[in-house]
Amino acid sequence: MFPFALARTCRYTPRRFRKPPVAMKQFERRPLYHYWQPRYWPAWLGVGFLRLSCWLPYRWQIGLGKAIGRLGHRIAGSRRAITRRNIELCFPEYSADERDKLALEHFEALGCSLMEWALGRWASDQKLERMTTLVGVEHVHAAIENGHNVILLSAHFTPIEISGRVLKNYVPPYDCVYRPFRNPMMTQLIAAGRLKSGRNLIDKNDIKSMVRALREGVIVWYAPDQAYHQKQSALLPFFGVPAMTNTATTTLARLGRAVTLPFFPRRLPEGGYEIKILPPIEGLPSDDPAADTLTASRRGVDQVQGPIEALGSNSFGQVDIPGDDDFVFIGDSTWHGVAIRE
Repeated sequence: MFPFALARTCRYTPRRFRKPPVAMKQFERRPLYHYWQPRYWPAWLGVGFLRLSCWLPYRWQIGLGKAIGRLGHRIAGSRRAITRRNIELCFPEYSADERDKLALEHFEALGCSLMEWALGRWASDQKLERMTTLVGVEHVHAAIENGHNVILLSAHFTPIEISGRVLKNYVPPYDCVYRPFRNPMMTQLIAAGRLKSGRNLIDKNDIKSMVRALREGVIVWYAPDQAYHQKQSALLPFFGVPAMTNTATTTLARLGRAVTLPFFPRRLPEGGYEIKILPPIEGLPSDDPAADTLTASRRGVDQVQGPIEALGSNSFGQVDIPGDDDFVFIGDSTWHGVAIRE
């Protein structure tokens, strides 16, 4: 019994009495043939259509995506109203016609994102390389050579699925943070595409796995998600309007002992894509998550160009603030909630 007593009383625990390390959670793949029920048939038709679209020339494919977006703009009345309201709050100087035009362009970008998801899932590396320019990848290599763990911080821009496929050829293997969908088939489809880019998928709420990956030296691709209304959030100015903003990046960087490199994919007006990786955000993490998040958000606002690549059709909400009975905020996460014009 002596060794056990020693293990309990001494600050140092002998190796044979230590708990084995907890294995990182792995995303559970499920074959798509499990989703044969009639309720999944519309999704199968959509997937088949997107798969066939990959045989089209790129410009035709993007044109088809814009047409789908225009259709969505016409029939999705509530989302159209939300998008216009977002733009009105962030760009009060725009006329009604300018706001309507910007909202339409945003929906066109959403339609293009469907085609870009198909490209990210099925296009060859050679095709994606030809249409993409990568800027700033040396910042990732410099951070790793200097002994830093790395967070690649992005947002939910519409070309994001393509950017992962391109990045994997220039940086060490990385883990992707994802959000499960209500439709499990959609979760599996999105996961299948992202696993062509990343090493593993980590649920957005699994902060322990993110930290473990960072401490093991694995890059984590992190895009702060939506609906952080209380925990790990703060009301911060976004385009001059208070917005409920996700502040979890500071916690992740501190616990993972990592530097944070913002990166921004965008669709070019002449066709193709540019992925820009910026140097690490100085001073992040600090003791002030709100200040860190505001710094990162300003980097995003400075870099986002367009045409309309930030998600702007997410609903706004209302939050209760002591002493203020009618405080309305816009957006709901860093770099979210507004369409940006070039």
